[in-house]
Amino acid sequence: MTPPASLVPPPTPRRGPTTRRLLAGLAVALVAALLPAVGAAPAQAAPVLLSQGRPATASSTEGDAFPASAAVDGNSGTRWSSAFSDPQWLRVDLGTRATISQVTLVWEAAYGRAFQLQVSDDGNAWNTIYSTTTATGGTQTLAVSGAGRHVRMYGTQRGTGYGYSLWEFQVYGETGGGTGDPVEPTDPRNPNFGPNTYVFDPSTPTATIQSRLNTIFSQQETNQFGPQRYAVLFKPGNYTADVNLGFFTQVAGLGMSPDDVNLNGHVRVEAFWFGGNATQNFWRAAENLSVTLPAGVQVERWAVSQAAPYRRMHLRGAQNQIQLWNGGDGWSSGGLMADTRIDGLVVSGSQQQWYSRNSEFGNGWTGSVWNMVFQGVAGAPAPSFPNPSHTVIPTTPVVREKPFLYVDGTGEYRVFVPALRTNSSGTSWYNKTPAGSSISLADFFVVRPGASAATINNALAQGRHLLFTPGVHRITEPIQVNRANTVILGLGLATIQTDNGTVGMRVADVDGVKVAGLMFEAGTVNSPVLMEVGPAGSTASHAANPTSLHDVFFRIGGAGVGRATTSLVVNSRNVIGDHMWLWRADHGDGVGWALNTADTGLIVNGDDVTMYGLFVEHYQKYQTIWNGNGGRTYFYQNEMPYDPPNQAAWMNGTTRGYAAYKVANSVTSHQAWGLGSYCYFNVNPSVVAERAYEVPNNPNVRFTNMVTVSLGGVGTINRIINSTGNTVNAPNQVAYLTNYP
Repeated sequence: MTPPASLVPPPTPRRGPTTRRLLAGLAVALVAALLPAVGAAPAQAAPVLLSQGRPATASSTEGDAFPASAAVDGNSGTRWSSAFSDPQWLRVDLGTRATISQVTLVWEAAYGRAFQLQVSDDGNAWNTIYSTTTATGGTQTLAVSGAGRHVRMYGTQRGTGYGYSLWEFQVYGETGGGTGDPVEPTDPRNPNFGPNTYVFDPSTPTATIQSRLNTIFSQQETNQFGPQRYAVLFKPGNYTADVNLGFFTQVAGLGMSPDDVNLNGHVRVEAFWFGGNATQNFWRAAENLSVTLPAGVQVERWAVSQAAPYRRMHLRGAQNQIQLWNGGDGWSSGGLMADTRIDGLVVSGSQQQWYSRNSEFGNGWTGSVWNMVFQGVAGAPAPSFPNPSHTVIPTTPVVREKPFLYVDGTGEYRVFVPALRTNSSGTSWYNKTPAGSSISLADFFVVRPGASAATINNALAQGRHLLFTPGVHRITEPIQVNRANTVILGLGLATIQTDNGTVGMRVADVDGVKVAGLMFEAGTVNSPVLMEVGPAGSTASHAANPTSLHDVFFRIGGAGVGRATTSLVVNSRNVIGDHMWLWRADHGDGVGWALNTADTGLIVNGDDVTMYGLFVEHYQKYQTIWNGNGGRTYFYQNEMPYDPPNQAAWMNGTTRGYAAYKVANSVTSHQAWGLGSYCYFNVNPSVVAERAYEVPNNPNVRFTNMVTVSLGGVGTINRIINSTGNTVNAPNQVAYLTNYP
């Protein structure tokens, strides 16, 4: 934020049960009960499933409800189905060369009587590793021997008058058959975090620590678009240090509790580099520390805007306060405070909006501008909207705190994964024993810049978790996360850059994946999506163990030309978003209406998805599209694109512009609290957005406490939600609405 994006339809529902599906189910059950699996291998160590969630293509489909991806999504209720002719094929790209030992085909009633299984290194030249002309359908588990990156079922004769139809196409084996560097082991007592991670212990001289901190800050104070990334980590103990955080710098304690590490001094962010204006103080983090201010000092300052979490922190001293602005001059446009204890007072000052979750404020909170949301916060102010604009929600319905790195009592590095909490308030740790599980760093692949996506995927296929070290990690194929409960953790705002139009990361439709502390950056060649959670058509429930995204950020342009049609697509159900900023750059390099092109920030197709602290800005069409039912958003901050050259360039059919937050007409239940959308059409102030929020008229689609702002009166938002709410423009710059409908 620096001043003083057509609707995607929901996935086509899959075809319901048919007579041939029911008959097939009975036949499969009888075969399974009476006969051993076809071609079953002798008892041995189970091979690794390589195909789930990988990119799949087919010669044809029966319709949009039966895509190739449905055969590799791990969901037995979705399927690929071809056209009703021969030949037909289905292929999967494993992402790296693999030794194939088993293929399982789970046929629908429309099976292949004659088909071949083939492998290829390049997707052009194919070698046959299995062939039959007498298959009878059902579930075929076939022992095979071959190697390649691509695996194909090539059907030459159908068993019925329909096409070829597979519920699941599962390829098993081992990776490492020639592509990608070896996956190095991790020494959990002496890991190699690369050159940009600094680990201090209490024996490190204070002068050494302060010198390093000063050097980093000097480089990073104004370096918002450079490739440098840093993590500064403190082992348990007491220190004296003044930590002044610049861009792309993370400071964190390595204790199980924030109070295990105490810094006598400061962990602060100032805005002096920008004349006191903190509206560009992005991309930095303070986590898992306690701070004791110097004698005679009672003010800590955290003058930040987006993507700058103050998480799992403890500011000691009831007499102290933390200021969320520069303390007397300039605007600020944050921000997040989560799982944090402030013994004293929180002063928001010029903060335009702020989201506080599961925290404790000993002496409360003072201040309000446009949109302050408190959820599960002890010491929150009384509910009041719009004057002051305080949205207060007593509890957090379901959340998992962000995983974090720590050192145990034996000196071993481990990652703690907090447990899921329901209807919670307050922190997870203050005067409590945190619930969760601990994973040795020996079970992680430590990813340093230069590691290829093939190597990263090899590590994942071997069952490793990932820890990305500070830096820019350039990839040319998707990182594919297939295993349930995988943890992916970044240090120093580690950045994954898509170099050739690839997708950055795909997460399969599985339980409990945690992705935390990463930024995805678009490359110069357009990517269709930077991150996808679950393949299209995902329907499995993950209510007991949802996938969660924590401090995950996206950037299109700014460091140079970047292009991505959509930043994040969530197809899986029950996903939790815990603080995300999706940003099409409004300043920096490679910025312009035809340069850093990006249609939409977030598309949610899965049901029962919850977003906490969602920031989406400057996309060229709808900023956020919500197609799933049962969605919830707690705090939403948006700026529309600054740069439509004229109204004709920014039209949604006959509608002027695009809403910031679009709930699809098919949705029957959705709730959102504390939403702000702002316009600043500085290229052409005559541009009008017809509305900020566009939703179906349904009593179960409810929006609470909304604000629209014309920043400096530059541009117009005609209505707040649908056709309701006042216009904001030059003479009337702020409008509020408490409820819709």
